[in-house]
Amino acid sequence: MKLQRSSSRSGLGPWNPLLLAVLSAWSSATFAQASQQDAGSDTQALPTVEVRGTASVPERKQLPQTSASVTADAAADGINVTDSSDALKYLPSLSVRKRYIGDTQAPLATRTTGINASARSLVYADGILLSALVNNNNGNGSPRWFMVAPEEIARIDVMYGPFAAEYPGNSYGAVTEITTRMPEHFEGSIKALVSQQDFSQYGASGTYRAQEYNVGLGNRSNGLAWRFSVNHLDSYSPPVTYVTATSVPAGTTGAVLAQDRTGKNLYVLGAGNLTHTVQDTARLKLSYDFTPTLTATYTLGFWQNQASANPQTFLRNASGAPAYTSGFASNDVDQQQWMQGLEVRSKTGGAWDWQLAASNVAASRDLTRTSTTTFPAGQGGGAGTIADASGTGWSTVDAKGIWRVQAAQEISVGAHYDRYVLATPTWNTSNWISGGNGTLASDSRGKTETSALWAQDVWRVTPGLKATLGARYEWWRAFDGYNYSTSGGTGFAVNQPQINSSGLSPKASLAWALSDDWLATLSSGRALRFPTVGELYQNVLLNGVYLQANPNLKPEKVWSTELAIERQLEEGQGKWRLSLFEERVADALISQTSTIGSGVASFTQNVDRTRQRGIEAAFERNNLLLRGFSLNGSVTWVDARILQNDGYVATTAGATSVGKRTPYVPEWRATLVASYKPDDRWTYTLAGRYSGRVYATVDNTDVNTHTYQGFDGYTVFDARVRYRIDTHWSAALGVDNLTNRDYFLFHPFPQRTVFAELKYDF
Repeated sequence: MKLQRSSSRSGLGPWNPLLLAVLSAWSSATFAQASQQDAGSDTQALPTVEVRGTASVPERKQLPQTSASVTADAAADGINVTDSSDALKYLPSLSVRKRYIGDTQAPLATRTTGINASARSLVYADGILLSALVNNNNGNGSPRWFMVAPEEIARIDVMYGPFAAEYPGNSYGAVTEITTRMPEHFEGSIKALVSQQDFSQYGASGTYRAQEYNVGLGNRSNGLAWRFSVNHLDSYSPPVTYVTATSVPAGTTGAVLAQDRTGKNLYVLGAGNLTHTVQDTARLKLSYDFTPTLTATYTLGFWQNQASANPQTFLRNASGAPAYTSGFASNDVDQQQWMQGLEVRSKTGGAWDWQLAASNVAASRDLTRTSTTTFPAGQGGGAGTIADASGTGWSTVDAKGIWRVQAAQEISVGAHYDRYVLATPTWNTSNWISGGNGTLASDSRGKTETSALWAQDVWRVTPGLKATLGARYEWWRAFDGYNYSTSGGTGFAVNQPQINSSGLSPKASLAWALSDDWLATLSSGRALRFPTVGELYQNVLLNGVYLQANPNLKPEKVWSTELAIERQLEEGQGKWRLSLFEERVADALISQTSTIGSGVASFTQNVDRTRQRGIEAAFERNNLLLRGFSLNGSVTWVDARILQNDGYVATTAGATSVGKRTPYVPEWRATLVASYKPDDRWTYTLAGRYSGRVYATVDNTDVNTHTYQGFDGYTVFDARVRYRIDTHWSAALGVDNLTNRDYFLFHPFPQRTVFAELKYDF
């Protein structure tokens, strides 16, 4: 079904690994055995920190790698969640660029990576890779958050830094593991959520609503467990973009005078991409115990999205009628994506265990129809383009074994293979609404694949000292690269060369229990982040001709080091942590302006050296001052600098990139969450999020923040009240951006949004 185009803006309309890499081999059973062996020793044993969760979900233990977690209960009580990415909202140093409810382009930013670098972090759901490593941007490279409905989630764990040999170099920002629930008996739930946002900016204003429904069922019978979930979303967004010009179009009025991000005068002619989104997600997870020690799990997910985006002009002609320029356009999106994962693992807990896992995520349909005919004629049809990303996707295969040599030592080994495919032809069409493919306008295609072997040894040197040594060797290649475009009616095609790279990434970590409550962990590791298909084979337009900018990009070479000191408070009342970290990147892949032949274009290229160093402090405190009141938060400071950039070409006289801040990494970030739970029924939460301004250019010439395409610093407060009516019913009211902060992160970001939800569990 195709959405009806309308300008209306209102109306309701991984795998859970056996042991997480090198550092996840920190098992409480192992510690217990070793402690018994070392009974009577005066040396303090490493502490074990238990995280309580759903009975059917394995508990996550303390890792020799900085980590943060959120459980399903904590998210339900204190976070206004409309998709799985919202659950990360208050974790230290993390942010997701989510412009509206239903946004499919929502990358994750970490403490050393920005919102344009989606390939510098990894997101898994039950071992299935949700990160779209076909690109490294905030568009088609964004994680597929929508493949997991919020009601399915049992917990989310985030690990910072590339210190686990199990994960590829894309982990150097963070690894996010979403673990979904499996039932112990028959269960189900029905949830309804509605939201409303009143938005006003430049000359655009309106009320934008969304509604979301979820139904989940599950059961366990002997060795068979299953869970099925369906989710439906119908959402209207405020403006996502604006149409701008350097002067007022002749014969018109209504343009709004502003300044661009460099401080030059700019006129806002209208709003763009007011989007009506209808999405459906269905997910089935099956688990079968062949024996008490052998389990197979299969996951099947389906998602579809139909979205219609339209502009709103501020311009009027001499007679008072709406006026348009060529910058106004509409588009319709029709997408279908499938996700599959199969895992077989042993769980003896003895000397040897193993795991085999395979997954695939692919787009069976991905069409974007865009008008090119000048409005108002283009509103009803006319010439346009059809971009077809069907067939884009990725597959992964992993094998892992764990040898428990003795109580004080575990050795893990593994093999990995992945393959990424990008296909994005764009066709001309005579009717952008309903026409078929005409002539080929442009095309970007390519594939990458990586094979890897890794091993790690976790050895307790003494009861209070544990060392982890690991290494990962990877073989990578990019091939079948192809670019095509037309200019002046002439086809221009390039078959790109195959390129290969390989390398070793060593890891090391040392954890020292200073006492029962104190733990110090020093970790260091190398990561190789290979270029994505999109970075290698994207089309670049120069002087009316599409060129391939650089099919020979080198991998990012990263050295990260972190010293973390953590203290557990008495009687489970919380903890605090202080982390000092440094990350040095050689050949960082960053988009910047440079020379191609006799012209200048912006494209991804290797920046010689960057350095990010900083301090992160995080704390949790339960029952503070009175029973049921908890406070948690974090503060992060990062000095992110470009140290060398031989490829830089100045676009402003006297500008330079050396010594400037690395793009998209703020100097300061902070979160603070206060929650009060006076009894088993009521939960009250007030939370704040802060980020300093960021620069989007390597020379930091974007000095004006509060404008379209600028990047503001912001302080945003959220609130939520949840009430458990009885054992079945619960209700919640919430507000995001309580003070109605008006800010930009390139795009306009959501203003005050009110939520109401009702849930029935049975």
